[in-house]
Amino acid sequence: MRKLAIVLFFSISIYLSAQTSQSVPEGFVRIQGGTFMMGSPENESKRKNNEGPQHQVTVGSFYMGKYEVTQKEYQEIMGKNWSNFMGDNLLVESVSWFDAIEYCNKRSLKEGLTPAYTRDGDNNVTWNRDANGYRLPTEAEWEYACRAGTTTAYHTGADISDNTGWYSANSGRKTHPVGQKPANAWGLYDMHGNVWEWCWDWYGDYSSGSQTDPMGASSGTAHVLRGGAWLDYARDVRSASRVYSAPRERGLSFGFRLVRP
Repeated sequence: MRKLAIVLFFSISIYLSAQTSQSVPEGFVRIQGGTFMMGSPENESKRKNNEGPQHQVTVGSFYMGKYEVTQKEYQEIMGKNWSNFMGDNLLVESVSWFDAIEYCNKRSLKEGLTPAYTRDGDNNVTWNRDANGYRLPTEAEWEYACRAGTTTAYHTGADISDNTGWYSANSGRKTHPVGQKPANAWGLYDMHGNVWEWCWDWYGDYSSGSQTDPMGASSGTAHVLRGGAWLDYARDVRSASRVYSAPRERGLSFGFRLVRP
């Protein structure tokens, strides 16, 4: 009986391990949920006022794309490409928030998943949090994933280096193929620089209170972008740096990364 129990234990362990491995979507990594301090401390160099107050945030687990969405991926789903710098393995840029939302839904449908978003009329988009389809990260999810357990200005430390990401000092004024700089500790590439990444949230001021799975302001005129881009200074690609833009704006440095529940 003891031998049988041991055999069953290892058989079940192997089965569960295989199931877990198979459940990870290709090109994604599992981000285990946790609690962190969102925003930048007041003594962080080059800090901007909209990065505080620092506040405690807890996020649940999710899958996040290792890379920003590439032009090849975008073209295959959308049949078009707005990018200024052209190349299959370059990230797609010059996309609006609405473009990103549409891509999420179309790719979800193509892969037999339930779309996360419903667009009612021209401007109103609602998010079905029970859907298993692709979506944009919340701002809190994005910063949590970028930091990968760090509390410094960059996930590489207090100061930027050539291995941190693509920004104005090393980009040559252009985007670069995804994944050329080292990943962060959780296996995510290009979280600093290359292009700004759209998030779900309306832009708004932070609350000082602790929160769980925040979704940003309830309404607004602009959505948050994170991560900095090829044309930005080092201060703008820090983990806490945040900017915003109207959802129809197709900036030359605007791209996105996917998330799944």
